[in-house]
Amino acid sequence: MDRYICFDVETPNFRNDRMSAIGICVVENGEITEERYSLVNPEEPFDGFNISLTGITPEMVAGAPSFGELWQSFGPLLKSGLLVAHNAQFDMSVLSKCLRAYNIPCRDSTEYLCTCRMSKKMMPWMPNHKLDTVCRELFIDLNHHNAASDARACAEILLYCLKKGACDSDFRRGYSLRESRTVKAVKC
Repeated sequence: MDRYICFDVETPNFRNDRMSAIGICVVENGEITEERYSLVNPEEPFDGFNISLTGITPEMVAGAPSFGELWQSFGPLLKSGLLVAHNAQFDMSVLSKCLRAYNIPCRDSTEYLCTCRMSKKMMPWMPNHKLDTVCRELFIDLNHHNAASDARACAEILLYCLKKGACDSDFRRGYSLRESRTVKAVKC
């Protein structure tokens, strides 16, 4: 696979079943080729914790597209390569729940990579493998909990791991979009 779709989502509340922002960073043939970002109107209430974590308020997303509207432009991009996220279970779960909530037809399952898992294997000396910790170790600029910055950081971690010899097939997993859960490990 030489096309990776690194993405990150932010959520408005503890249910983590809607997005308030999404960032996408496309990696092709060893370099970042495209970046996209959008606020998303979750059409749900916000929790104070999420507002303080992300800085995204209901007022900021009032004129933003809903996930259903945003899918028209972001959906083809998300389907155009192997999905990658840092702590991917979270982002995959939110994506899956949004697809179901908006009745968007999708495959039963898809493959993904997790750069948190990759960094654990490639950098075992680190005290933890949270996004901000890995970024500090690799001198990657990060505005944490900004979906665009988090997606770019994920892409840069992916590129670092691949350059250090990680094989993506060792880290691929399947994700059930219909059930919001990881399914069997995928080996190529």
